[in-house]
Parts: sequence; C-alpha cells; structure tokens
Amino acid sequence: MLAPPKGLTEDALAATLSRGWGIEVAGLEYRAVGFGSHHWEVVEAGGARWFVTVDELARRRHAADETYAQVQARLAAGIGAARALRNLGERYDFVVAPVPSLDGAVLIPAREGFCVAVYPLLEGESFRWGEFRYEDQLPAVVAMLIDVHSAPPGSARGAMADDFGIQMRHELERALADGTAVTDHGPYSIPLGALISHHEQSVTAALKRYDALVSRVGPDAHRVLTHGEPHAGNTMFTAEGWKLIDWDTAQVAPPERDLWNLDPGDGSVLHEYAEATGYAPNHELIDLYSLRWDLTDLAVFAGEFRREHGDDANTAKAWVSVQSVIEALGR
Repeated sequence: MLAPPKGLTEDALAATLSRGWGIEVAGLEYRAVGFGSHHWEVVEAGGARWFVTVDELARRRHAADETYAQVQARLAAGIGAARALRNLGERYDFVVAPVPSLDGAVLIPAREGFCVAVYPLLEGESFRWGEFRYEDQLPAVVAMLIDVHSAPPGSARGAMADDFGIQMRHELERALADGTAVTDHGPYSIPLGALISHHEQSVTAALKRYDALVSRVGPDAHRVLTHGEPHAGNTMFTAEGWKLIDWDTAQVAPPERDLWNLDPGDGSVLHEYAEATGYAPNHELIDLYSLRWDLTDLAVFAGEFRREHGDDANTAKAWVSVQSVIEALGR
C-alpha cells in the first residue's frame, strides 16, 4: 500500500512485535510497496532488521459476512504453507516464509481489525507489477513454480482450497443493480456509478462467462499447492538468487492459477511447464483465472468506493485500476 493504515499506530505495532516475537523496536520505517498489505522495515535495539507486514482485515474480506477471525485464518493458511515449504529444506530456499512468533504462530492480531507477520529483511533488488525486467527472471519464476507444484502432498496441509469465488462479488453485483443511483461516500462514488452503468453490458457478460468457465471445472481437475500471485512484483533478486515473496494467497488449486499471466504469448512457458511436470495446462482454466483477476479487482475497488473513503494515494491508484479493468473487459 502507498499510505499507512488508519487505526493502527506505530506504538501499537511496536507493542505487538514485542509481545509476539520479542522484538524490541528501535526504529520503524513505512515502506510504500505492493498494493495489498502494509509494510514496515523494523530495526531492533541490537541492530537486527525485519520486514513486517500488516493486513487490514476488513479490506481482505472475500465476502461481507466473513468475520475477522475467518479472514485471519485464511491469510495464516497461505503464509503457513510457505513456512511448511521452507521447512522442507534447501530445494525451497527461494520461499520467503514468515518467522514464527514466540508461540509458533505465523500471524497474530494487533488491535481489532489488524494482523501482523514478520519476515527476514532481504537485501536485494525488488520489482513492481509489470513485465519481467531481466532475461532470466521469467525462467526463474517458472522453475520455482514447478518446484512448488511438485511439493509433496503433505506440504500443503493446512492450505485452503480454491473455491473459485470472486472476492467481494456482491459489491460488484450491487453496483450493477444500482447503476447511477449511488450515494456519495467520497470522491470516487459517483464516478464509479457512472462508469459501471456505462459498461454494464460488458461487465455482466464477463460475470456470466466466468460462471460458465467455473461450471466446466470437474471434480477431478488436477490440483497442486499454488502461490496465487507469482508476478514480477512478488520476486526479489538477492545474492543467493531469485526469491518468491508474498505467499498470503497460497491455496490448493489447478496449476493455471499461477500460470495464466506468465506465458509471453507464444506458448513457450506452458510448453516448458508441460515438459517438466507432465501436465498440459488447460486453456479454459487459463482464461478463467485471467478473467477472475480482473473481476476481483473491479469488485474489491467497487466495494471500497461504495463506502466512506477519502482521496489519497491508495484510492487514486485504485481508481486508475478500476478504469483499466473496465477497459479490458470491454475489449
């Protein structure tokens, strides 16, 4: 996220780190990276450094009735899978896993509505969402995913299964139903209503197409442990090589959940994956996960703009994303 969360002070975060991990904070610096969790670089009195993530549980809900406890359990299951992978040994040293708390938890609550995880602070080059910058970056990601997907079945114990739901879908459906009859909750409420209303046909068609694709996923579909978002922004290059970070979306799912956005368009990545694993990716599942990515962004941001919101770096970026997704669905 581009701005710190409202409702959690740095003193409260420091107290959580002390209570949960025995980290006595000497310095906190907010890191405006990513667009899901909040991040801080933390320095201890003795000089040790950590990378700390904070999630606003309300923003990470998948449905309106999902409780904070359920959201936290889902996030913990994802990063817990990373911890389990890393514990398998050297083959999985590319997995950047959370540091267990004093009582062995990978994620603990701060104040109500917030939860905290701690990671080793890595020295290396970070990246943003977008094209892979280096020639060996995409091949490295594919190789790491092949290892993840080939992990022993027991390593996925505790990881949740993908239910093919669209996060906050009800918010998008309400926006479609309301059209331009929108209550002004902030600078983007009225523009959102106008945009959704203007593109109602293409958004509705996308939802129907997504449901049709899901209906064709059989119970015997191949499923593995997946990362969920292995894009360029979730990689780092360090002295030890390439790393895969941000595992909070890890789930058991078809491999296409990780592959849909990796092929450069010539089929080379999908062919390489099939050669290495013996599994030929299904193009309908590639389409399913590509479409769900766009619909999820649209639904989540529609929900935010239909509630009280301000105009800051986070909402401004979200509005740009909404317009981009709508244009993509229209095409």
